[in-house]
Amino acid sequence: MASKLNVVKTFSLAESFREKTKTTLYFFGFVLEVSRYFFSFRKNARISKLVIFRQILFTGFEALSLISLAAIAISGIMIIEGNSMLPGFGQSKMFYSIFVSVVTRELSCLLTAIIIIARSGTAISTELGNMVINHEIDSLLSIGISPISYLIIPRVLGVLISIITLSIYFNTIATLSGWAINNLFFSINIAEYYNRIISEITIRDVFASLLKSTLFGFFIAIIASYEGLKVVIASTEVPQRTIKAVVRSLTAIIIIDAAVTILFYF
Repeated sequence: MASKLNVVKTFSLAESFREKTKTTLYFFGFVLEVSRYFFSFRKNARISKLVIFRQILFTGFEALSLISLAAIAISGIMIIEGNSMLPGFGQSKMFYSIFVSVVTRELSCLLTAIIIIARSGTAISTELGNMVINHEIDSLLSIGISPISYLIIPRVLGVLISIITLSIYFNTIATLSGWAINNLFFSINIAEYYNRIISEITIRDVFASLLKSTLFGFFIAIIASYEGLKVVIASTEVPQRTIKAVVRSLTAIIIIDAAVTILFYF
């Protein structure tokens, strides 16, 4: 009896492993297919510029207030905490080095990506999942329109453009608010402040930040789209797939962040 139970358990584990492997292979196939359409989007007349514009409006423009709040909070907390531990921290060279290392290199891209996952990643997954339930995807396929070119590529482009722009905006607001908050403690000339910030930024920092933002945006949109399209028949699947999209997107950006950091700074 025990041996039969062990056989059944082993069979179940094997089936589970095969299913996970198959899902992984499907995902990488999906990434390759989206990439093929992505790099030839200029030739594809079915890619809607209006959908791209709406995605940028939702993902980028409507997130400006939240990004601004996060940037001001991060720079303010850094200066206040620094001054509480080390008097004169805001005027020291250490402040500018830490600010560039923490904000420009890491938090501007990472926090922007997390905000986009929470807002746009969930929205994309939910929207596509509902389209599957309402048979809108089947309707597109029945008239010969690829859902990837018509639905996925505009969202990937919109998220990609938005996250790069928002990361630059985050850095700008964080730097400006850092100067304003520093002025509460010390009188600092804005030109001198910006010169010292710029002197700490290297070309490597710029390329690393741009690469992170690009990869973050690409994979957030693809993972959200993939999970949305994995919905089959029941509306109860939509929130489940949305949660999976959030978890897997967060996992992806952490891995990408670590990989790019090692590539550029190790």
